[in-house]
Amino acid sequence: MKKLKTIQMGANLYSLFADEIKSAKYRRHYSDASFWEKLKRYSKIAGTKVIYPALLLHYMMKSDQVPLKSKLILSAALGYFILPIDFIPDFAPILGFADDIGVLLMILKQMAGHVTPEIRKQAREHIGRWFDKADIAGLDAIDKEYSR
Repeated sequence: MKKLKTIQMGANLYSLFADEIKSAKYRRHYSDASFWEKLKRYSKIAGTKVIYPALLLHYMMKSDQVPLKSKLILSAALGYFILPIDFIPDFAPILGFADDIGVLLMILKQMAGHVTPEIRKQAREHIGRWFDKADIAGLDAIDKEYSR
């Protein structure tokens, strides 16, 4: 039953971002500069389980192999991540990134077919530079769960 609810929630989130008019609201918040600014500001608070999926989506945005329609959905999800006003404010300890990680992981699940070994490598290199003790097992678990 829990898995069914999770699948339905993912479908609802995906439809929100896949809808051209609704996703435009979030897409306008996405830019490279604002993405990197948010990551730098909150990376230590958010941790690798939030930052790694965000990096995967970001590098998918940069890939020439990802179709434009998928990039529109990615930019909406990353725009939501960057958006200063969240459902749960990011400065709230632990819970602040719950909505962000939910959106990032649901979109990552839908876009898993676009995650190439090169994209994973780029994201992991960033994690390695930013976190002294990267949770490799945690990254492997994300890759296993969100890959095709």
